[in-house]
Amino acid sequence: MTLEAAEGPALVDRPRLGLARHPFSKVPEITAVFWVIKILTTATGEAFSDFMDHHFGPAVAVLVGIVGIAGGMRFQFKADRYRPWTYWGSITAVAVFGTMAADGVHVVGVPYIASTAFYAIVLGLIFRAWYRREGTLSIHSIYTLHRERFYWATVLATFALGTAAGDMTASTLHLGFLISGIAFAVLFALPGLAYWRGVINPIAGFWIAYVLTRPLGASFADWLSSSNKGLGLGTGWVSLIFGLGIVAGVTYLAITHEDVEEEHGAHA
Repeated sequence: MTLEAAEGPALVDRPRLGLARHPFSKVPEITAVFWVIKILTTATGEAFSDFMDHHFGPAVAVLVGIVGIAGGMRFQFKADRYRPWTYWGSITAVAVFGTMAADGVHVVGVPYIASTAFYAIVLGLIFRAWYRREGTLSIHSIYTLHRERFYWATVLATFALGTAAGDMTASTLHLGFLISGIAFAVLFALPGLAYWRGVINPIAGFWIAYVLTRPLGASFADWLSSSNKGLGLGTGWVSLIFGLGIVAGVTYLAITHEDVEEEHGAHA
């Protein structure tokens, strides 16, 4: 899904109408491989967070999550442009920490429906602040420090929201992990179909799909790992399997560079 091809004038980054991609963009182009790796990170984040919690306790798990996201953000913000290993390493770290953020709220007694609503509000406030300051929510515009901060705050909020939403459908609505995963897979496909039919703004379609990747990947990860109405593979094996998938995907991107579209055209 290309995010600028059909942007309305209110959402486009006006100085860059002639460019598909800024040369110092800090995020990848959106390709099929992007979505595959994104879903793999959500599944890995869910499984690895549960693995750490069950085997080492919540204190150690949270410490690992904080160290991971702090390190990932440090390298990402220091990078001069999009680097596949740096970017996807940071996304995976955010996936783990975002899972912990959503699960931690539930541990203290907040129901899933309330945490889902809370993180939806947080995400909406971030979007509002981002757009009011920058005039665009397009990921093609991520080449300044302010926009990068808004972008990663948004990514973290989407992971927390998606985790809470997935747990809500599986537990509160009693759909179970597999049915939840299938339902979110269908919902994930809808923004792409709507974009293809020309009935949705590409930026809105992207962010809707982005949020839905979290409960999609997490639901299938829980189904694979859980011994209760699942395949019972265990969180360790599921973390390893999906983690290796991420490594394979990022290696492919690092070699082919298919997620770095060459700039073309000129701008005033």
